Amino acid sequence: MNIFVGNLSYQAVDEDLREAFAAFGQVSSASVIVDRQTGRSRGFGFVEMPNDEEARRAIQALNDSLLKGRPIKVNEARPREDRPPRREGGFGRGPMGGGGRQYENRF
Repeated sequence: MNIFVGNLSYQAVDEDLREAFAAFGQVSSASVIVDRQTGRSRGFGFVEMPNDEEARRAIQALNDSLLKGRPIKVNEARPREDRPPRREGGFGRGPMGGGGRQYENRF
């Protein structure tokens, strides 16, 4: 079962998640999600546990418990929704990201 863990301390690392959930059974993977640009934690992560019964016990026990001084939110992860592909250039400005705006005399 894939488990979502929210409201993580920015100091929490993968091993902190693994240790917390390992008390309830086998952990396949544990990862804190980090921002690609800054490398800083985004405040949430995911834990994968192969045994659903152990995963449910972990969710029940760890939801609203403290991890690194913060009360974490733990629940079963929802499947990722399909999103449309991103456009190049960002903000609808075309492939080169230029302005694209026509300036008028506003006075």
